[in-house]
Amino acid sequence: MTIAVGGFGLCGIPADLIEAVRDSGVRGLTVVSNNMGVDGKGLGLLLESDQVDKVLSSYVGENKLFAQRYLDGDLEVEFVPQGTLAERLRAGGAGIPAFYTATGVGTPVAEGKPVEEFDGRRYVLERGIVADLALVHAHRADAYGNLTYRFTARNFNPLVATAGRVTVVEAEILADEPLDPDVVVTPGIFVDRLVPARPRVKDIEQRTVRARGAAPRAAAPAAGGDGAGPSTGAEAAAPVPAAGKES
Repeated sequence: MTIAVGGFGLCGIPADLIEAVRDSGVRGLTVVSNNMGVDGKGLGLLLESDQVDKVLSSYVGENKLFAQRYLDGDLEVEFVPQGTLAERLRAGGAGIPAFYTATGVGTPVAEGKPVEEFDGRRYVLERGIVADLALVHAHRADAYGNLTYRFTARNFNPLVATAGRVTVVEAEILADEPLDPDVVVTPGIFVDRLVPARPRVKDIEQRTVRARGAAPRAAAPAAGGDGAGPSTGAEAAAPVPAAGKES
């Protein structure tokens, strides 16, 4: 069984749905995700319970167990360039079986794959990804399954939502009224199941703060610059910069 899972690091991961997969006891999974969370959190839970046989991922990240199992030969890993992974998911959701890209030509990424030349440049053929089950985290959803996402927690979630034969979404807010069509990111046509996300602390892999007493930067400091998160209700006033990924 192949599952595609949204998120980047621990940002925007469908934590409740990952725990539900763990509790189901299903084994022999192939997981498609940017990375595998960290030890004991996110998709790291499925590695700890030995439910994953293969991973399609962009990088190992902060998960030591992921790295060790890969190096020991206990876990099959297909490393996919991050942009290629995003496009493979998009292609699968759009009904595109395959596409050519110059990324990875002449590297191990292209081994065993068709390579063609167009206008004097070589391209490798990559297959679109369609998962049996897609797990998504959204910020807001309406009764029709229309979804919006919050800042960088959007990441891979819209792509994953379209790439599943069955797509299950956990949403932080279930709206009483239909969402404004102009703000909808993922149309409800792609959503098969919708559940409320449980309130939880949003973990990050690495917390970096300026040294105590250090002079602030010229730009206005982000909320929580002293290590504390934004106060309740102030989140929308302090979006994560585009260069970051934690939210």
